[in-house]
Amino acid sequence: MNAIKYAAVDSWIVAKRDLIHWLREPVRVFANLAYPIISVLIFGLVFGSAMNVFGGGDYIEFLLPGMFGQTIAFGVGTTMMMVSMDADRGVTDRFRASPMSQTGVVAGRSIADLVNSSLELLVLALCGLVMGWAFHDGLLNALVAFALFLWLRFALVWIGIYLGLLVKPEAAQASWMFLFPLTMFANTFVSPELMPGWLRVVSEWNPLSSTVAAARELFGNPGVGGDSWAAQHSLLLAVLWPAVFVAIFWPLSVLKYRDLSR
Repeated sequence: MNAIKYAAVDSWIVAKRDLIHWLREPVRVFANLAYPIISVLIFGLVFGSAMNVFGGGDYIEFLLPGMFGQTIAFGVGTTMMMVSMDADRGVTDRFRASPMSQTGVVAGRSIADLVNSSLELLVLALCGLVMGWAFHDGLLNALVAFALFLWLRFALVWIGIYLGLLVKPEAAQASWMFLFPLTMFANTFVSPELMPGWLRVVSEWNPLSSTVAAARELFGNPGVGGDSWAAQHSLLLAVLWPAVFVAIFWPLSVLKYRDLSR
């Protein structure tokens, strides 16, 4: 019980430290919050009139869950960069030399990321409501949908932490060129049914697609459906994919932190 207590306290200390650093960089805060809003305006207003939703429906309502998913996925790059910079600057070594819980140090980063993600989702949802997006199946289902996005973010954070401990900051900054196609080869902006055959399979089994499809169903937004097993069981996969990521990368991150040598 004492070990759990100390891990929880150390996690909060590290999370608070990361949140304080985040607040002291207003330009980065503004950029993180402005990007999804600008993306919604571009895709919704500029491209929206030319986009079709398989099965019919308003494109703005189809788009917003996809934008929630892309925003969540892009957080992996930020996590990688911050963790890698801390390790490169010796901050991580100072943590390791202190009488702190090894699990608590890496868990604190995930807590800070979840707080940031919650704010990003809130700002994006408010922007969507202004543009005409709405959830139609009740507040409880909407909250469950947002919980699924945060569950995915929690899982992806551990991937980001592990990779951030492996690579230098320069390599972490290059992660965006891999994250962008990951979020595009999904059901975020276009229905998989409108994609070529091989790309449709990739899109339907993309973990991000499962969360976005489950959220659309919970929101009551268009774009739900498909005849593949993955499309018909999106809610189940939205729970299982992140669970698999957490089960793999949480222990890997803790082990890598223990063995870190730079």
